[in-house]
Amino acid sequence: MGWQLTEDVGEFRTAADPCLAREPARLTLLLTISESFRVNGAATPVRFGYWRESDDAPVTAGFVQTPPLRPLLGPMPDRAARELVPVLRALDPSLDSVQGENACAEAFAAEWTGRRGGWRVSHQVRLFRLGELTPPDPAPAGRARLAAVDDLPLLAEWMSAFAADTGQPDEDYRRATAERIVAGRLWLWDVAGAPVSMASVSPVVAGQARVAPVYTPPRLRGRGYGGAVTAAVSRATRDAGAEQVLLFTDLANRTSNALYQRLGYRPLTDSQALTFEG
Repeated sequence: MGWQLTEDVGEFRTAADPCLAREPARLTLLLTISESFRVNGAATPVRFGYWRESDDAPVTAGFVQTPPLRPLLGPMPDRAARELVPVLRALDPSLDSVQGENACAEAFAAEWTGRRGGWRVSHQVRLFRLGELTPPDPAPAGRARLAAVDDLPLLAEWMSAFAADTGQPDEDYRRATAERIVAGRLWLWDVAGAPVSMASVSPVVAGQARVAPVYTPPRLRGRGYGGAVTAAVSRATRDAGAEQVLLFTDLANRTSNALYQRLGYRPLTDSQALTFEG
């Protein structure tokens, strides 16, 4: 049967949910992105795809793409990654990058460029899963609390600053931040009544939830606030019923990688964004 594409998130989830449920941690991005579109709708068309090896086989791969952004591949067999290339090339021959776990991203890029190594690595991340939570001891001054509506102006600025730090598009983050606050998914570390760090978490879907973003303003870094608020949101997420609490780190950031491992997060898998060359 091969790849089936759709802009209907309901169709995608109906077809792909059994696949997504088998490895919800490794498929956290497809789960949380599709759930967000299912609940809130999409401002622009979103392309979903699911793959079967044959007509009577189960779905074993999926991807999501918001053109003109690069496709985000779930973990998949090399064959599925290769077979996706002509499908997407027919829709967008100018596509210049892909993102996914290391092996499937490289299989896609090799097929797209016609050779191994016909790409450069533009970003690498590591997915961590929480084991035994170990909060900072001693904890920094202050306490954790849920964000409130009065915090919205400051936290929308922090969301924008986090996006700038991580190379994401500049946009108005007030609505998205307000939704996180109302849903009780945005936590702060507060010192003497002043927020000094924040951490948010995705909704629990298929038993998993992902901590993101974690942000501390530059002038307040190095004091333990980020670790403390991450520990607080991680505990709250487990208490809310998440079987797996996850987060991504930039592999180039040794400080954050070491911090999250001290808190009890353990490496699960590596992913990369590849930009095609030649």
